Amino acid sequence: MANFFQKMVDSLGKTRKQLQSGLDSILSRFVSIDEELFDELEEMLILADVGSATSSDIMETLRSRVKAERVSDVADIRRLLIEEITKILDAGEPDISYPSPSAILVIGVNGVGKTTSIGKLTNLFMSQGKKVVVAAADTFRAAAIDQLAIWCERCGALMIRHQENSDPAAVVYDSVASAKSRRADILICDTAGRLQNKKNLMEELKKLFRVLSTQFPEAQREVLLVLDATTGQNGLNQARIFKEVTDVKGVILTKLDGTAKGGIIIAIQNELNIPVKYICTGEAIDDIQPFNARAFAGAMFGNV
Repeated sequence: MANFFQKMVDSLGKTRKQLQSGLDSILSRFVSIDEELFDELEEMLILADVGSATSSDIMETLRSRVKAERVSDVADIRRLLIEEITKILDAGEPDISYPSPSAILVIGVNGVGKTTSIGKLTNLFMSQGKKVVVAAADTFRAAAIDQLAIWCERCGALMIRHQENSDPAAVVYDSVASAKSRRADILICDTAGRLQNKKNLMEELKKLFRVLSTQFPEAQREVLLVLDATTGQNGLNQARIFKEVTDVKGVILTKLDGTAKGGIIIAIQNELNIPVKYICTGEAIDDIQPFNARAFAGAMFGNV
């Protein structure tokens, strides 16, 4: 756990540097708490891709707390800010128990690290002693199938695949049969990452869910959305679209180590009420971990 925590601290280096230097700079220039201070804090959060709506919400709460608690020391603003961000992130402990059997549909646009995240998630589950079957149901990109095959080979997991451009539902159908025959604990299904036509996307996801519901009714079923932290507010917009077409239960956030936009996690939780379940902190196969709100808030602001 300590190693995981340190990886998260390291991966948030760019975000932490921006927030910490910004916060230090702002607090050092003020001797009293006033509206100008709140305005600068809000701008700092927006620059870290916390988002304008969420940043405004946080500032309103800070104003109320400063007044209600009669806070006068500017230095206390740091503590209050961390507390409020932690409250947003820690709105509810995300469920990552995944009883046997479980079926997970992993969705997300191309390029966000979806295939890599499935490989890491598979490895994580298998390291916990679970038997995993992976469905290569993104049949529109041969590269996605081949890449997923490499990850599954590294993990030692069984992958079910069909030819390129075949019916994704047929892949899921065969994968369910394989998962059942092997008494697998978890079935993970890759899906095509297309947003150009919401109607087509919705119909495809509905079809996949129908297959899981009819062929694997005993399984707990859920959708995980993969988002790229480096895309900032674009990732938030992607999440909105996917939430419109399917019941997203959680987010896997990738590429945290390459961005100063780690604040997107706060906006996802506050504006969409979708919990971040896992974060990816690097390129290695074990660079994935369950999300911890308090550790994340501390790592973001250097309170480690």
